[in-house]
Amino acid sequence: MSRSFKLLNIVLFSISIQLTAQGIFQEKNDFTRQDTLRGMITAERSWWDLNYYHLDIKVDPENRTIKGSNTVGYTVLKSNKLMQIDLQEPMDITSVKQNNRSLDFSREGNAYFIELKKKQKPGKVNYITIEYEGNPKVAIRAPWDGGLSWEKDENGIDFIATSCQGLGASVWWPNKDHMYDEVDSMLMSVNVPKHLVNVSNGRLRNVIEKNDNTKTYQWFVSNPINNYGVNINIGDYVNFSEKYDGEKGILDIDYYVLRDNLEKAKEQFKQVPMMLDAFEYWFGPYPFYEDSFKLVEVPYLGMEHQSSITYGNKYMQGYLGRDLSRTGWGLKFDYIIIHESGHEWFANNITYKDIADMWVHEGFTCYSENLYVDYHFGKEASAEYVIGSRRGIGNRKPIIGPYNVNKGGSGDMYAKGANLLHTLRQIAKDDQIWRQILRGLNKEFYHQTVTSKQIEDYISENIGFDLTYFFDQYLRDIRIPILEYSIMNNVLKYRWANTIDGFNMPIEVSIDNNKQWLYPENSWKETAIKQEFIEIDKDYYVFNKDLRIVE
Repeated sequence: MSRSFKLLNIVLFSISIQLTAQGIFQEKNDFTRQDTLRGMITAERSWWDLNYYHLDIKVDPENRTIKGSNTVGYTVLKSNKLMQIDLQEPMDITSVKQNNRSLDFSREGNAYFIELKKKQKPGKVNYITIEYEGNPKVAIRAPWDGGLSWEKDENGIDFIATSCQGLGASVWWPNKDHMYDEVDSMLMSVNVPKHLVNVSNGRLRNVIEKNDNTKTYQWFVSNPINNYGVNINIGDYVNFSEKYDGEKGILDIDYYVLRDNLEKAKEQFKQVPMMLDAFEYWFGPYPFYEDSFKLVEVPYLGMEHQSSITYGNKYMQGYLGRDLSRTGWGLKFDYIIIHESGHEWFANNITYKDIADMWVHEGFTCYSENLYVDYHFGKEASAEYVIGSRRGIGNRKPIIGPYNVNKGGSGDMYAKGANLLHTLRQIAKDDQIWRQILRGLNKEFYHQTVTSKQIEDYISENIGFDLTYFFDQYLRDIRIPILEYSIMNNVLKYRWANTIDGFNMPIEVSIDNNKQWLYPENSWKETAIKQEFIEIDKDYYVFNKDLRIVE
């Protein structure tokens, strides 16, 4: 990149900062009580810990209805008798029972408050059964505007799927719809017309034929699972399978695809073992050996449903045939297979407690694409890929959003999240240290819900450098650091500008044709050099400004 082009980038970025400061790009958030009920760990949620769900439902494609029940098992943490369960309009809870006794309940928007017969005793394990029915919200643009996709395949056969991240699983079934508390295990009994197949999370236990020309598919998940990771996928599916010899032994892999796409799938899905090779190397063992791995075709682009990854990339390389990085490397793999499977480690194994910290899912998983390229095509290729993704970064609002109102941050959590992680790889100085950090995260926070701060602190501790200001800069501010420098009389003066106070990220540069570490701060530092030129390592997501250039 030429110096003049770098300078133009800095000027344009400076203008965007000024516009943001004037409120041009600021987003007005008018949060409501419904946002609070959805996004907070309310008193009616905090007193009980989820143990078990049995979701037992009948899906009627003709009338686009779901009817059934959810049995909820829980441990009492402290004495209380008022429980919050979530189910979004226009779905309705019709009855709630405990020990065969009907319970009273009231509704406030999408939150139901259930009155138990008496205060529950701490330490007890209890159950309630919730019956419900209705026409769930139809997905308009799945998976971004989620709900139920009621589609037909090319043969006119029903092709149905759920997608509900952010929107919430309570759009189609009643549950404790907050990410902080994952259910320990879950049974899904899904009744569908006899000519259709339902595929859900975990392992298939039974297929029960009914007298009303329907079948019930029973799937069981033995690991903790987040609510939006639960799914139903219904269609004219055929199945093929293979076994993967992984770090924890033999992993069962199943593929469910539309009948007409079987041969295409057998070829395209050869990338799944390649994905597992790369991600088990970088992140550690696949987190759900007990529940197997499935790739399931759906009528939308795809989603990271735990042990039941959904796929709709039309058997194309890249993102529907496009390379988002514009480097060529993005066409070396099927984006949905790689990206959505990466979420098994970052989203399903390590899960955010609050969607404000969604970068923990999307930043790391966007970065996983880069590591897939690294494993199969080399480090230089992977650097080109992730740097190429920077063109999609807007820097108009922070990556981390507001807490306790079910509101995510900027879409920059994807490409900017990946690039801040690529920058951290440089700070780690040793790729094996960086690999151990990524593997260590998946071991330290195995099957846990976390805050961004926990992830930040773990990386800081294990990289050997206090990254407090680094994370505040890249996650909670929109400015990209500018390394300002000048060279006069063989003295290099340098500092960080366009940053929060205290920003002190080290950076590797080339001086006199030798690589050298600088430790800039907000105040000027200087060092003696022999030549009049330095080269800034492009792997760092920063700008640079040679003050000798007249603006």
